[in-house]
Amino acid sequence: MPKHIRVVIVDDSALMRQILAEALGGDGAITVVGTARDPYEAREVIKTTNPDVVTLDVEMPRMDGLSFLEKIMTLRPMPVVMVSTLTKEGSDATIKALELGAVDYVAKPSAHPQGDAFAELRDQLVEKVKLAALARVGIRRPVPAHPNILPPPRLRTSSRFIAIGASTGGVERIRDILSVLPAECPPIVIAQHMGPSYVASFAQRLDKMSLPRVELATEGAKLLPGHIFIAPGDRHLAVVRDGGGYHCHLEDSPPVSGHRPSVDVLFHSVAKAAAGNAVGVILSGMGRDGASGMAAMRQAGAHTIGETESSCVVYGMPKCAKEAGGVVVELPLAQIPAEMLRAIDAIGERPRTN
Repeated sequence: MPKHIRVVIVDDSALMRQILAEALGGDGAITVVGTARDPYEAREVIKTTNPDVVTLDVEMPRMDGLSFLEKIMTLRPMPVVMVSTLTKEGSDATIKALELGAVDYVAKPSAHPQGDAFAELRDQLVEKVKLAALARVGIRRPVPAHPNILPPPRLRTSSRFIAIGASTGGVERIRDILSVLPAECPPIVIAQHMGPSYVASFAQRLDKMSLPRVELATEGAKLLPGHIFIAPGDRHLAVVRDGGGYHCHLEDSPPVSGHRPSVDVLFHSVAKAAAGNAVGVILSGMGRDGASGMAAMRQAGAHTIGETESSCVVYGMPKCAKEAGGVVVELPLAQIPAEMLRAIDAIGERPRTN
């Protein structure tokens, strides 16, 4: 992270520019070096100030935030934190922004927050800007219009499944993985750090662009081939054995590793319920969530895959999982989908991993 983080704020509302500047200006490690009312002003401000991070509104005159973000990520990639409303339209736009390469997002307040509300916004914004400054941002990788779909596994069964955990950068990565999976893919459960106001839009967008069915996990939902379940944004997702198969279990227990849903909760439940009949994948993200759970999965005999530093936005969660002894193989993102399916086919053909 830069010793001192330089930020440009882009928002058509003068009040919102003031709120964000006040929130960021209170932190000694951050300086707001410029503001802009729209992308055309922002382009000039960015050229002259060369910021480390940009905060970007979604809805603006002359050019919307998504169009400007796409230009940024194509021509001059840099860390961007989106500022969006909590409406359905705002949620859809935020997920699209994360697919385009935005590092993170914050919810836009409806008025000037006071007291505890301002403190909460300030803490969240400062944390996400500092995280964005650490991010590895590269040229945007658009999904091909006709991706090369991988062949289905040899054995179509509910007794083997895949568990995926991700945080910062996960939206883009999960999209890329699911876009190449066959309709008859193994059951998949996913814990992605995301608020409840956004995760439904995430699942709906994935369902539209994927051959398998993608939906929010519900209590008791059975893990079946061709079905992918994503943890709700305010509950933990666990897997429970159900005869010869498995089903989803949702928990309202406190955050684990600082998160709900937590990747650790999911992975520990998989280790307990499925042992070697599962494949675990940990993708880009900040922090340690998933490290102990992936180690438990590997100890139980599961094949575990970590994303390499070279393809991560933030090499935090995969690094911690590797250091905890939880990663069997580390691969760049492009190789992970095929390895997932290969490992599912190999279950029963390989010795137990300890």
